[in-house]
Amino acid sequence: MNPPLLIKGLKKISLCLLCCFIGPVIVHQAFKNQEHPLYVPVLILGILFLITALYYGFTGIKTLVNGLLGERKTKL
Repeated sequence: MNPPLLIKGLKKISLCLLCCFIGPVIVHQAFKNQEHPLYVPVLILGILFLITALYYGFTGIKTLVNGLLGERKTKL
């Protein structure tokens, strides 16, 4: 068990959860205001938050598993 790696993984997961709530709200607001001139930039910002949530979710889970079980010793 590696406590610094666990803390790093928990920080990534918490950032993922924050983006998981912010991203859909921004995308929903963009779709509600389709006639507004800033529709496309707001939609792109929401999609970037969603992609960021996916990235930090996967890397956070990988970091947590490595912190709990240790690094892989053999290469596949």
